[in-house]
Parts: sequence; structure tokens; C-alpha cells
Amino acid sequence: MAGTVTGGKKAAAKNLAKDPNFYAKIGRKGGQNGKTGGFAANPELARIAGAKGGRISRRRKASDTVKAA
Repeated sequence: MAGTVTGGKKAAAKNLAKDPNFYAKIGRKGGQNGKTGGFAANPELARIAGAKGGRISRRRKASDTVKAA
């Protein structure tokens, strides 16, 4: 059991002894299960979302802050 650091190292060594590609296979499975895609997969969607965020920004315009001061 990997309840301690040394136990974790022993478990990792045993996993790699059984299968040198053990961790690569786990990572591959995790990557295949991803369904979202995100902004990296669709830069146009990122541009649209950024524009929406900019339109609803709570910051005032620079001219408004100068008048108030």
C-alpha cells in the first residue's frame, strides 16, 4: 500500500517492473476520456467568449474616472 512516501515509491517501482508503459497507459486512457475540448480546440469560440466578457466588464471607461477625480 502506498500510505507513505516510501510505500508509494515501492508501488511505483513494482508497477514499472510489471509494465514499463504503466503510467503512459493510464495517461492515455485519461486523455481519451476527455469530452470537453475547451478553448484550445476552438480558438474562434475563445475569441467570442472573450468579447462577451469584455462587453460586460465592470470597469469604467478611462474618461469616467478622470471626471470623477
